[in-house]
Amino acid sequence: MPSIPRVLRLSGSEAYNHTPDKNFLMIGERTNVAGSPKFAKLVREGKLDEALEIARQQVESGANVIDICFDDGLIDGKAMMARFLQLVQSEPAISKVPIMVDSSKWEIIEEGLKYLQGKGIVNSISLKEGEERFIEQAKHIRRYGAATVVMAFDENGQAATYEEKIRICERAYRVLVDKVGFPPEDIIFDPNILTVATGIEEHNNYALDFINATRWIKQNLPHAKISGGVSNISFSFRGNNVVREAMHSAFLYHATRAGMDMGIVNAGMLEVYDEIPKDMLEHVEDVLLNRRPDATERMLDFAEQFKGQGGKKIEEDLSWREHPVEKRLEHALLKGIDKFIDEDTEEARLKYGRPLKVIEGPLMDGMGVVGDLFGEGKMFLPQVVKSARVMKKAVAWLEPFMDAEKAGDPEQKSAGKFLIATVKGDVHDIGKNIVGVVLACNGFEVTDMGVMVSCDKILAKAKEIGADVIGLSGLITPSLDEMIHVAKEMEKGGFTVPLLIGGATTSTTHTAVKIAHHYSGPVVHVLDASRSVPVTTALLSEAQRDAFVAENAEKHRKAREAFTGGPKKETISIVEARKLARATDWSAYTPAVPEFLGTRVIANQSLRELVEYIDWTPFFHAWELRGVWDRETKTLKTKNAEGAKEAAKLHAEALVLLDRIIAEKRFTARGIYGFFPANSDGDDLVVWNDEHRTSEKARLHTLRQQVKKESGKPNEALSDYVAPQGAGKDYIGGFVVGIHGADEWAAELRAAHDPYLAIMAQALADRLAEAFAELMHHRARVEWGYERPNEFGHNELIKELYRGIRPAPGYPAQPDHTEKPILFDLLQASEPTGVELTESCAMHPGAAVCGLYFSHPESHYFAISELQKDQVEDYAHRKGMSVEEAEKWLGPWLGY
Repeated sequence: MPSIPRVLRLSGSEAYNHTPDKNFLMIGERTNVAGSPKFAKLVREGKLDEALEIARQQVESGANVIDICFDDGLIDGKAMMARFLQLVQSEPAISKVPIMVDSSKWEIIEEGLKYLQGKGIVNSISLKEGEERFIEQAKHIRRYGAATVVMAFDENGQAATYEEKIRICERAYRVLVDKVGFPPEDIIFDPNILTVATGIEEHNNYALDFINATRWIKQNLPHAKISGGVSNISFSFRGNNVVREAMHSAFLYHATRAGMDMGIVNAGMLEVYDEIPKDMLEHVEDVLLNRRPDATERMLDFAEQFKGQGGKKIEEDLSWREHPVEKRLEHALLKGIDKFIDEDTEEARLKYGRPLKVIEGPLMDGMGVVGDLFGEGKMFLPQVVKSARVMKKAVAWLEPFMDAEKAGDPEQKSAGKFLIATVKGDVHDIGKNIVGVVLACNGFEVTDMGVMVSCDKILAKAKEIGADVIGLSGLITPSLDEMIHVAKEMEKGGFTVPLLIGGATTSTTHTAVKIAHHYSGPVVHVLDASRSVPVTTALLSEAQRDAFVAENAEKHRKAREAFTGGPKKETISIVEARKLARATDWSAYTPAVPEFLGTRVIANQSLRELVEYIDWTPFFHAWELRGVWDRETKTLKTKNAEGAKEAAKLHAEALVLLDRIIAEKRFTARGIYGFFPANSDGDDLVVWNDEHRTSEKARLHTLRQQVKKESGKPNEALSDYVAPQGAGKDYIGGFVVGIHGADEWAAELRAAHDPYLAIMAQALADRLAEAFAELMHHRARVEWGYERPNEFGHNELIKELYRGIRPAPGYPAQPDHTEKPILFDLLQASEPTGVELTESCAMHPGAAVCGLYFSHPESHYFAISELQKDQVEDYAHRKGMSVEEAEKWLGPWLGY
């Protein structure tokens, strides 16, 4: 048999193996009532939600294990240990790490062991009550499967000197390994870190004794680990955090090199060893290593200069505040700093005499620099939006003064008037909002009409404001049809202004083939926010317009030629495609049976739990930061190093805002999911009223691939993954989830001149909705019985390495949005979730997700493309709609 390396293996919901290549294991101390007065106060007051926040912050700060202790005269330690650990297990962000159950009372430790998920650590046992009691406790711990900390105590007391430390640790090791059979890799010795620089001479060697004892244990007691309470070393300097941080860092530097594996330490009170000033390091190491007899006195004198300083604080560089007001405003705009914007704007107003001159002068000059840097790729979208926030706050300061002048200035110069709206039936507007902010940063007057705006309202507003450009945005495919309608109406209304088209489902080809020929004015597809400025500027520039329009027309001509005359994928008839459907031996198929049939409502899902399920990559794409987010390293994998830095900063700010959202209860998450008996009927899915399958509850419709494939490859439809009628029982599931509150809060933030937080709030709501869908699917697979609760980590869940799929109507495997009303009716979803469908089958609020569950082990995502007329006609007949209506909904996929 292969030999298994003897390493310390721990786990919460995720495994942690302390292998030799691992760095120092950090044990968070802030959930120990003795280590954190704040935590103790919250526990005594029963504010356990806030106490949980401290645990979560420790994990986010890098703690690999969290130490939980309730040894306090005013706390029922046993009851609180059980209650708090139950709460911890409900918080994935905390429970993913192993727990150290810490108490001086055995009954509290044993109570904690009963509630541990995974493999934790007991802190602690010792020989102070003799070998018999020591062996009894060790056997209990082994039975629970935990590792244990062994304190260097025996019947004679605490080990202080090097000789006592190694004697007690060796004795305890031999008892545990030889008499109890305790795995040596699960033994963690704490040889007692004791306080130095106390003024008592025999204490001077305490740090060195610990370091030397650590080295001896690692050499003589195989596989044992070493831990200790690091903050003990510096108790002599309580209140002097600068000195304490340096002492902790220097002590760990030497102790880890001697073999110390882990320690209870506040990561926030650690200085970087290489960054400790040389004079500080000299004094600290003189004390720790007992290098001179007067080390304590010298350290005390040296430490006086740092008393009262907070430690590890970054000094704010305010040197830019010494510049003239114009440069200060430019700096504030470039860096997105709004702290001083009111006072600087007021100073500029007094200097320039009129508020309008401040806007046209230093503020627009500063935004011009921002626009140039963004255009050159030297600033990123999140930075630009922060600049816009500063600009909006400056203008807001000036507005009352401009109103007071009562003169106004109808001739106020701007780069142009831009009207933008999300078209009727569509509710998505994050991209549109970003475009508006970017254009405003470049001097355009932007009128944002919001979402679900009808054609007549868009054109009426354009006439009212004298719009120079109209921009249309949409996410769902029916929006493409609405954009065609707007183009036709603009032509009828005699408009000549440029029409810009943007949104996730739009494309240059669709714009050229389906929209442009309906309107004689310029029609331009804009890929993303960064392109909106040069496109709009060129269209409104007398010098650039003609050349740009000609270039755009040529681009459209080539796109139309490629679409109509270029090589296309060869297709087959729907009859042939069905003959080539995925083949399954249904007689050998045993379906997974759900633990319940019908629906379950989740009325108020914990947002904290959802955070762990977030896939951050699309969040960065929304901010036009391209790459893939690595959860382990918390970096955006991209070729652009500066972009990766900006992504890390954006992620940190997003986490702060998520904390605020959760603390202030800004969002609520509501959902419904369910399982139903089902069978396939050709390309349809029949959902039965009950297990007897005597009557239909609903009928869902799927589309089949018609592209001719290589020999042996099937032409798939979703119905291929459900057993056909007559082949036995099978099941499908469905879900709808929504995040409420984001749109309303974003509107408040925009009204408060904070477009950055408004966009961030909506982007996070979208991510939480997708995370909710992922969490619900995770639960569904477990309740369907074909996945264990902790079978996959969050990385594997995000990469969809599990069995089963959750396709959504409107997406590639089933591109028809009109399947959503059928799903909503099946689940009776609208009332419990608060999610409604618009006339175009968009979900409102925008942060909502719906879909189906398939459990077949071979099911996977695929795409429909190049649908031919015979299938569209068949599909229209199955759904009871006209062919023209079916073509409307399936437009982008039509291959004819």
